[in-house]
Amino acid sequence: MTNEAFFKGLKEGIRHVIIYDVKCENGHKFEGWFKDRQAWIEQNAQRLICCPVCNSSNVEIAPSSITIMGKDAKTADKNNEKDIPPGKALQWLQQFIENNFEDVGNKFAEVALKIHYGDEEKRNIKGTTTSQEEASLKEEGISFIKIPLPKMDS
Repeated sequence: MTNEAFFKGLKEGIRHVIIYDVKCENGHKFEGWFKDRQAWIEQNAQRLICCPVCNSSNVEIAPSSITIMGKDAKTADKNNEKDIPPGKALQWLQQFIENNFEDVGNKFAEVALKIHYGDEEKRNIKGTTTSQEEASLKEEGISFIKIPLPKMDS
């Protein structure tokens, strides 16, 4: 969605957006937020959607789940919603990462590159990088998220 269309939508009271995972011809993946499916079709036909890494406008929706967000989006049963204390949420996140990601230590960038190029099996990894390694991964179009995790008392 272009900035102009986005702000126009805010003024018109758009109550939801559709978020698509988008992939360019060079394999870079990024998110696109749209008013609806028709907005995606029109903007893509006009080549208004460009890759933030290589600026290619030859893009398509990548296979993924579609997320719809908005102030009118409701859960099936709002009464089941509970406030989760931040400490508990951090503990759950840390446990999830511990149980579902392989720790590759300071070889994160090296392993991420090997996975990206198919030299190693695709899997969830965690580890550390230097600022230079992070910049190199971004240049290669490799997506990663930095999550500082505090040491939690048991």
